[in-house]
Amino acid sequence: MPVVRPEKIEALKKRMLELGIKEDEIEEKFVRSSGPGGQKVNKTATCVYLKHIPTGIEVKCQRSRSQSLNRFLARRQLVEKIEERLLGKASPSELRRQKIRKQKLKRKKRAKERRIGND
Repeated sequence: MPVVRPEKIEALKKRMLELGIKEDEIEEKFVRSSGPGGQKVNKTATCVYLKHIPTGIEVKCQRSRSQSLNRFLARRQLVEKIEERLLGKASPSELRRQKIRKQKLKRKKRAKERRIGND
């Protein structure tokens, strides 16, 4: 059964503190998951739904059959969404997307130059 390492939990708490997200501002619900997993999934509420009340941002996570792992993953998703809204283009996830986009353009340009050179 997957367990989240304590250092990852601490890193997430630190990120939440830096953004000013408090646990009492988060509404948490547990829902029955859907999809593959059979009887186990149909009997237990492993899907986690979070809502950040001040911003109205909602997140739903059912990646794992473990409720504790889904709670961690949902919180991480919520922090990323709030970060994107607050920081905009300076958010880590947006910077990551921009970096990947630049790498793809660079690869495309090099491939095009090679094709022209071979002709």
